[in-house]
Amino acid sequence: MPRRSQPENTLIEKIRRVFPIARGGRKIRASRNFLPLAIGDDAALFAPTPGCQTILTCDWFLQGTHFLRDKHPADAVGWKSLARALSDIAAMGGTPRCFLLSLALPPDATDRWLDAFLGGLRRAAQRFACPLAGGDTTKRGEILINIAVIGEITEGRALRRDGAKPNDLIYVSGRLGEAEQGLRQLRKQHGTASRNNPRLQKHLYPEPRLALAAWLSKKRLATAAMDLSDGLSTDLPRLCSASGVGATIDATSLPTLSHGIASASEATNLALNGGDDYELLFTVPQNKAKKIPTNFAGIRITQIGQITKAKKVLVSGLSKSPRILRPQGWEPFL
Repeated sequence: MPRRSQPENTLIEKIRRVFPIARGGRKIRASRNFLPLAIGDDAALFAPTPGCQTILTCDWFLQGTHFLRDKHPADAVGWKSLARALSDIAAMGGTPRCFLLSLALPPDATDRWLDAFLGGLRRAAQRFACPLAGGDTTKRGEILINIAVIGEITEGRALRRDGAKPNDLIYVSGRLGEAEQGLRQLRKQHGTASRNNPRLQKHLYPEPRLALAAWLSKKRLATAAMDLSDGLSTDLPRLCSASGVGATIDATSLPTLSHGIASASEATNLALNGGDDYELLFTVPQNKAKKIPTNFAGIRITQIGQITKAKKVLVSGLSKSPRILRPQGWEPFL
């Protein structure tokens, strides 16, 4: 009898060709000390580093919710699906070691779309030194992507949300609102966006702040940290809640956009409520503030406020007196 075709095996083989590994149980060059065995067996083997804690995180990236197949370049979907998961590792001050890919695809996405997606995913994996360890594939009517990342942090050095103290200063990296502006522009365009459009780079190809967070951890400068994935107005209250504190930020000090914006008010709104920036939000004791540079490896660092005892999150500079900062960022269940 003729052999039955096995499209899943074909799909897995395509992924293996894009992410080559050594055969016969030998170690993978890209992660020699961490992955004795990766793609090709029932599960991967991960070898933690003595004296380190393992960081585990996973992230969905869904067609229609997080990306639009007719507008987002497939390679950008590949890059961003890993970059946004790596941002969680950055938020802890950790180093990524490997990732798992779970992928559900319709039949018409297993050829050119998949090739471009895997190309972007591979570029991100190489850029951030995070090899593919394995995963799972299945068939579905729309594209569903789940990335699970394993990282490490020196024991006792993890940056957490629950360490902020009253009078700590609040900092953010980069410019805020840039990714949301890119998304708005993309939605207005017809057809697939150009991957070379500079106004769309932050939205399509975000850069997790791994080096900055690792430096803050190594130097023991930050008392608390998290990544800005859902917007400052939504994420800052989460950090404050975890730490049992409040905060006051100055809207006039926010690192806002200056190009392509109709007004200063719009720029401030984007900075407060725009999601998808994947910048770092962190707090620092006042006696260590002089050690925080205004620029780290080309990334702007801005002091935007201060932690308070009162369990309220306030914003000044928008009216005559400070007002409650209402969460108006990304909410997946709305």
